[in-house]
Amino acid sequence: MSAPAAHHPAPSPAPSERDRRRWARFLVDERAEARLYRQLASRRTGEERAILEALADAEGRHEAHWLELLGGEPKRLPRRSLDTVVLGWMAKRFGWIFVLALAQNAERRSPYDDEPFATAAMAADEKIHGEVIRTLAARGRRRLSGTFRAAVFGANDGLVSNLALVMGIGATGVASQFVLFSGIAGLLAGALSMGAGEFVSVRSQRELLSATEPNDDAQHALIDLDLDANELALVYRARGMSEADATARARRVIQVAQGSEADSAVTAPIGTHDDNEVVGRAWGAAISSFLFFASGAIIPVLPWIFGLSGLAAVITALVLVGIALMLTGATVGVLSGGPPLKRALRQLAIGYGAAAVTYALGLLFGVTLG
Repeated sequence: MSAPAAHHPAPSPAPSERDRRRWARFLVDERAEARLYRQLASRRTGEERAILEALADAEGRHEAHWLELLGGEPKRLPRRSLDTVVLGWMAKRFGWIFVLALAQNAERRSPYDDEPFATAAMAADEKIHGEVIRTLAARGRRRLSGTFRAAVFGANDGLVSNLALVMGIGATGVASQFVLFSGIAGLLAGALSMGAGEFVSVRSQRELLSATEPNDDAQHALIDLDLDANELALVYRARGMSEADATARARRVIQVAQGSEADSAVTAPIGTHDDNEVVGRAWGAAISSFLFFASGAIIPVLPWIFGLSGLAAVITALVLVGIALMLTGATVGVLSGGPPLKRALRQLAIGYGAAAVTYALGLLFGVTLG
């Protein structure tokens, strides 16, 4: 009996012209992404620079894959996608955290999941790239979180609260000059309140963190502790170690302190990182909050500053504040890795909702007075 014929996989069909156009598109985008990461790397140092350069090298491997399939450099290449054009332009002009946040959204949409001519390793690379970029962006967000939080909330509060104020005052039918003075008073009062509140909040949070951090007040006593009977292990147990680990660690620290071993890596009980960096600086947060609240609160007042009155001033204020609300919402969306349009529309709805309520109350109050 003859042996069964060996099974061979069916040969892959010859690539179509549409396939080649898609490969050329991938080639262009991989080159653009590699260029973007190298631009970002040129503005960083140390480990962050090395990570970005490694990402650029990985995009170079993907580029080589598409070049091989195309049989060399095509005579004509398609234009880069809008995402890569925007990212490349922003990498030269904006802070790297903002660009990384946008790149995070771009990397999340891997083009190779359903691409039959991409290797499994390439698809996996893209997923890992997204996590690397997310982690780098998270690092940057932690560095600016305190001041940035004060700035964004300050600007948004200024926009919404002063818009609501001038809408409510304007709806009562008072003179335009009174609306203007009310808006300026609301700006100053709100900005001072925001700045003072932010200063107290951040300073208090830093003081609470400082009070919970381990210190070396008892370090000088280590040399006099009994190696077999001491309470140092209780310190480590209170900080979350198991009893066995705490006892071993305590013995090691005491041995080093008493000079029986030369291991400087364990001379301090337990190292900690400074969480105050995450909180931010009190004065920086307060000044940012004051300035950004004022910059937001001045926008609803602009129509009255430039001499408009009545319905024209109200409509102009609504348009200006609407644009500003969408910009702040989109910015928060980008930096948080969320959808910018959704965040922008949410900010717009909240701001207009508050203005509508106070305007209705102003109309009611004006009618009652009349």
